Amino acid sequence: MRACRRSSLPLQALWLFAPILIVALSGGTCLDSEQAGQPNPASEPTRITVQGIVRNRVTGDPLPRALVEIEGDANTGALTDGEGHFEIPGVPLGPQTIRVAKPGFRDRPYASEDPGIAAEGPAHSVLVAAEMPELTFSLSPNSAIHGHIELSTGDPAEEIPLVLLKQGVSNGRAVWAVAAKTRANGDGSYRFGGLPDGIYAVYTQPTLESEPAVSVVAAGSASRIARSGYRAVFYPDARDLAAAGRIQVSRGSEAEANFNLALEPFHPVSALVGAQNQAGEAGKTPQPGEANAVVMDASGHVLPYIVQYDEVSHSLQANLPDGSYMMLALAGGGAAGRPKSMAGTVEFTVAGHDLSGLRIPLTPPSPATVHLRLLHSPGNTSPGSTSNNASDLVNLTLDSADPVPPLSLDSIWSMENGAEEITFTALPGSYWLSAYLPRKGLCAGPFTAGSFNLAHEPLALGPATPPPPMEFTLLDDCASLALSLPAAQSTFLPGDEPFFTVYVVPDFDTVQDIPPMTMHPSSGPTLNLDSLTPGNYHVFTFASPTHLEYRNPAALAEVPSAGQQVTLSSGAPASLVLEVSEH
Repeated sequence: MRACRRSSLPLQALWLFAPILIVALSGGTCLDSEQAGQPNPASEPTRITVQGIVRNRVTGDPLPRALVEIEGDANTGALTDGEGHFEIPGVPLGPQTIRVAKPGFRDRPYASEDPGIAAEGPAHSVLVAAEMPELTFSLSPNSAIHGHIELSTGDPAEEIPLVLLKQGVSNGRAVWAVAAKTRANGDGSYRFGGLPDGIYAVYTQPTLESEPAVSVVAAGSASRIARSGYRAVFYPDARDLAAAGRIQVSRGSEAEANFNLALEPFHPVSALVGAQNQAGEAGKTPQPGEANAVVMDASGHVLPYIVQYDEVSHSLQANLPDGSYMMLALAGGGAAGRPKSMAGTVEFTVAGHDLSGLRIPLTPPSPATVHLRLLHSPGNTSPGSTSNNASDLVNLTLDSADPVPPLSLDSIWSMENGAEEITFTALPGSYWLSAYLPRKGLCAGPFTAGSFNLAHEPLALGPATPPPPMEFTLLDDCASLALSLPAAQSTFLPGDEPFFTVYVVPDFDTVQDIPPMTMHPSSGPTLNLDSLTPGNYHVFTFASPTHLEYRNPAALAEVPSAGQQVTLSSGAPASLVLEVSEH
């Protein structure tokens, strides 16, 4: 006897950063009545005991005292015994959501990755049936990075602050984000524990010898106080992230990263800031508390040195070791007749002595304007591509292209939408532009800034120089693609349900992002994507969560599978049966 039932699981095609609307079709599944767990009033139970084992994913050994918890209406759980086994009685038949946890271990990750956030990962979807196999779950051991700091003075490196950066993937690009912070203990040792597999970098924050780095100036002192300290150093001995060593940990490994810090003079640097008058000179100074700044290297990358505003001398002040720098100053207005935000920069070199008299003229940032161009396909008379507000057609986002962006400052100052254009002002720097098109039937065409292709290179914004005119083309001859799981993976059987990570990667440059999708048999064997730009694509399917730097050709070349090529034609549907890779 066969019984057909429709899964009541929630939508499993997970879009964590979804700038494109995906419609997942809920599918019905036909199973034998014994498999489907349909109760037979005469003999079959409505609840059973769920049992199984939890193992170490690296060694295969059983894990004792791991928590196996069923969420939702059947909220209950159990700890594994000394052999890694668990039993949970009284579990209702049907789909259940199960989480597995143990201190020092982590379950599978999400397919998409939010830099700086170590999420616990997706839960397990389990179909509980009257007769089902024992469940097997695997947890990965956390990794760690530890080390020791030696000071040139021989003093203990107690309280030296350290920052851990983790390399992640955002919108198909490799990015760095702060993963953790700590301080060295009394003997100069430190440790970052509980780390997921990945690539990391570690650096020490600058520290003054006699007092905390949060107090770098004395009110009204200007340049009269000299101090010594320890500069910011990236492991093993680099001054910036570009030259830093990459530390890779996985499968519960521990890496050692030691530092040798030399005491050196920190020279006072002060700069006066003010709104620029018609003569090109710095005029009225900001009111106390209005101005702040960051220090960058000569290439414009942010450095972890603190800049403070001295309310007595009305100047920005920092203590810096020898080197070439750039200071980016910002001031917020609010008074009548003054712009809400102003910015300015000054380049300088510290070479063995203090530096004063720097001036940073502040000017309102030059607005950047994106003109929207609607390119209609022949014979398309649909009014769906017209609007009185650009936000109805395009949601524009800017992501810093700097390896370590100034997280303490607001990058975007304004974003205004007209009928056919978007105008924004932002912190000076380099940005990747991404577009989410909320209206069905529209897809992304070229995005240019003068002769620059903004899908291929970032937009550079200076403090005063206006960017070139930008144009973003919208198309209404979009294609659609239906993705299907192969027959062998499309059936939702009793037990822990598998899921597949799918990347649809354009072979052309585009600012429209297609984040990874997760496909489950319980949510239907077919996933429909619409509003896709016509052109050639490669589709990669993985049988596990995979973080893919898909905008990097070198990263794609390392994938064992070449992917499946598919060509989408203007205004036409296409379909593809996925080939599942075990990588």
